[in-house]
Amino acid sequence: MIVVRDGEPSPFSDRPSRVAIGVFDGLHLGHQKVIETLLTLDGATEVPTVVTFDPHPALVLAPERAPRLLQTLDQRLEGLEALGVEQVRLLTFGPELAKLSAEEFVRRVLIEELHAVEVLVGKDFRFGHDRQGDVGTLRREGSASGFGVYEAPTYGAPRWSSTSVRDSLDRGDLDTANAVLGRPFVLRGDVEHGDARGGVLGFPTANLALMTHQAIPQTGIYAGAARTIDGAWHAAAISIGTRPQFYDDGPLLVEVHLPDFSGDLYDQRLDVAFLARLRGEMAFEDVDALVAQIGVDVEESREIFKKFSPRESLLLEWITGQRR
Repeated sequence: MIVVRDGEPSPFSDRPSRVAIGVFDGLHLGHQKVIETLLTLDGATEVPTVVTFDPHPALVLAPERAPRLLQTLDQRLEGLEALGVEQVRLLTFGPELAKLSAEEFVRRVLIEELHAVEVLVGKDFRFGHDRQGDVGTLRREGSASGFGVYEAPTYGAPRWSSTSVRDSLDRGDLDTANAVLGRPFVLRGDVEHGDARGGVLGFPTANLALMTHQAIPQTGIYAGAARTIDGAWHAAAISIGTRPQFYDDGPLLVEVHLPDFSGDLYDQRLDVAFLARLRGEMAFEDVDALVAQIGVDVEESREIFKKFSPRESLLLEWITGQRR
């Protein structure tokens, strides 16, 4: 897959394209349907292209109301490639792009750069300065410039949307979040040094440093799988919380224990898939009771991982761009 950033030439500059436009955060089942439609439209010579944005436009236009992101940019690009997209036009969303009128956006990006013959967008798509452009604007511009416009229907019941995934994660409803995604929710982060308290308790953990504005599940204990730098997946017991056993107001941490892995994970990138919610976070009567419960959580995580793999391992590989 070719990723064309601002100021870079496209190797497909002399070919027409079929274009889907959107942020595509999470690449949930609705997004996957849009990409499937993009790839199946008629036109053997047209390049299947996704126009997407980084950062999320809301982080520039209204950062105080911006949604928390379900994926890093790398995860999003890897997923688009795995789905079969040939080209991504990655637009840097900043003040200059935000000032473009809808008509100017169409002229510069869709007509002059991509030679679009078909454009796919969602029903609620808005674009251009002050979000003045919509599907109707695209249809008018397309009629004048020679490209067609396809409005993707609303998929799923309940609706497949990034918002529904975020809301489900907030509630700790992992089953619904994963159902809308069509795969396990995956956090990607670099392993950073912590206070090593897990090692003292006999359960060393990898602390994930996440991107700002990262969506994470509700505090609690989860069974999951972690993909290490060697590409292998391992059973994982995951804690999201503030460690109330030891702190009255501790920082929110994502800690991952890999019971069947030995090695140094510091400064490595880790993909952590959430398979099941085990329980809420809580303080115990004493540390011994906490350690005993962690042991139970770890064994339950192992059992869930055994049942999960290999039946759904392709879903895990999909999100990291490793699907064959």
